[in-house]
Amino acid sequence: MDLFTRFLSVADAPVMHKLYCEIANHPGGFARDPEEVTPEYMEKLLESTSSSGLGIGAVDRESQALIGFIIARKPGPKVFNHVLSDLTIGVHPQHQSKGIGRRLFLDFIEHIQSSRPDVLRVELIARESNQRAISFYESIGFRAEGVFEKRILNQNGDFESDIPMGWLKPGL
Repeated sequence: MDLFTRFLSVADAPVMHKLYCEIANHPGGFARDPEEVTPEYMEKLLESTSSSGLGIGAVDRESQALIGFIIARKPGPKVFNHVLSDLTIGVHPQHQSKGIGRRLFLDFIEHIQSSRPDVLRVELIARESNQRAISFYESIGFRAEGVFEKRILNQNGDFESDIPMGWLKPGL
């Protein structure tokens, strides 16, 4: 697949909303159910990403369709101004396992290293059952930093832990 990446903006909210819901409808997609992701939620998410974070989308060159994204933003208090947190990455279910997520992450990290001296740390959280994702994050430089025990209540009533992970800019 021939694709390119570009920065996301608030103007992408409608197409991001559709893509997010398609991913959330897929088993193992996102923690949020599709009905929790309203157009207003997506617009606010992209506003905060545009003002204090970084969002990159993967676009199919032929169809010009947005098929994946990675977003993170600063958490707020000044003591965290060097951190991008709440990282979310998603790739349309039909385009998963084709290297698109890796490309998004590598472009994201490269941009931070080359153009964002204010960002020294990136944080994300992964479900403990998603070992494939955890291994992937580790392969690009993230480290597991603990366990949030019984943080997730699955639909079947079972609890699951979340694994907080962090990436530090080289040289720190």
